[in-house]
Amino acid sequence: MAVSYNGLWKLLIDKNMKKVDLMNRIEISSSTMAKMTKEELVSLKVLEKICAELDCDFGDIIHYEKNSVKDGGQ
Repeated sequence: MAVSYNGLWKLLIDKNMKKVDLMNRIEISSSTMAKMTKEELVSLKVLEKICAELDCDFGDIIHYEKNSVKDGGQ
């Protein structure tokens, strides 16, 4: 299983924000941001904070990628 946070990165660009800006606004750690950068899972609570800050929905920031190369793609 793999997730993509490309929607989040695009939203940050559209809102002229950097990752560190988002981290500071929603008070998440750099390790949590690193997990997202590496396309690893984070808690729904973190995603909820992001959605509240950016006025968006989960589907706007995260995408499930079935048959991903990362998981062997069967």
